[in-house]
Amino acid sequence: MYAQRLDNLPPYLFARIDAMKAAKRAQGVDVIDLGVGDPDLPTPDHIVESLVAAARDPATHHYPDYTGMLSYREAVAAWYRERFSVELDPKTEILALIGSKEGIAHVPEAFVNPGDYVLVPDPGYPVYKTATLFAEGKVHEMPLAAENGFLPDLEAIPAEVLARSKLMFLNYPNNPTGAVAGLGFFNEVVEFAREHDIVVIHDNAYSEISFDGYRAPSFLEADGAKEVAIEMHSLSKTYNMTGWRIGMACGGADLIAGLGRVKTNIDSGAFDAIQRAAITALTSPQDCIAQSCDVYRERRDALVAGLSDLGFSVTAPKATFYVWMKVDDSMAFAAKMLDEAGIVVTPGVGFGTYGDGYVRFAITRSVERIEEAIERMRGMDL
Repeated sequence: MYAQRLDNLPPYLFARIDAMKAAKRAQGVDVIDLGVGDPDLPTPDHIVESLVAAARDPATHHYPDYTGMLSYREAVAAWYRERFSVELDPKTEILALIGSKEGIAHVPEAFVNPGDYVLVPDPGYPVYKTATLFAEGKVHEMPLAAENGFLPDLEAIPAEVLARSKLMFLNYPNNPTGAVAGLGFFNEVVEFAREHDIVVIHDNAYSEISFDGYRAPSFLEADGAKEVAIEMHSLSKTYNMTGWRIGMACGGADLIAGLGRVKTNIDSGAFDAIQRAAITALTSPQDCIAQSCDVYRERRDALVAGLSDLGFSVTAPKATFYVWMKVDDSMAFAAKMLDEAGIVVTPGVGFGTYGDGYVRFAITRSVERIEEAIERMRGMDL
């Protein structure tokens, strides 16, 4: 009954985790969910109030512009200029997205022909791989190893793969490892992409969730990046707006136009009322971001201290709201945590072959719940 392409798709990791959580809760278990990275902090009031006012305006009830409201794209351009010192033309170099996941899922359709290779980080966000498969491309995993700071080794990619490669996905600050990358690495990638005629898709959804004075760069800060790259960004994590589905693709005009041609044939754009609220988020004082980061930093410190006290070797990340921890067997560890302690963690193997031997904790629950999880773990044979 189903198309053959579905046979090539693994079950979506987070949907499987949701099913496992639901089964435990149906048994009456008090589940502590440190699995999926969905902020528990509310969207700031001023953004919500902006949405309510916009939704009451009948002018927002019609089909939106395919590329996004110009005023939204202008707000994105101003935010990029202020935050990263990157200049973008709001008319040609910015495209509104229905969340960055949507842009990531659609971009291979614009650049990948059947049989072309796409370079995908492993471990990495599962949509990079599934989007490639939907476009009938071939996935080449780039291992992210601890000894290399969880950066891909570009020189290890086989020449025969590079000759047929069209896209490279990158994501820093990184999900799931929490690793960060500097402009030096981004500059290397730009030169590599030029040499091999590859389009780089940089997923920068976590740039604003950072700690201890660290400030993540944009890939577009690298010299010549707009010639070879699209950066996907999102308001989801920055402003606790995961359910709102609003983001942006930024990059060179020709590259953005390619993605835009796909989107105009698939969706009708993001709801104008949400775009107006996004303008409010981007142009208002940014104190709410610092407040969220303070909360996450306290949670990070509580989790890292607790895990270290239990004997695990774990590093406090500079960014993201994830803690990446080495274990013997990721699936066995995650299953044991859920079955014996009612704690959800994400098995690293769900992010790719090279994620096996790790689990990911999401610090999207209160310090009290994190400390309770640590106490439950004390009673386990780990």
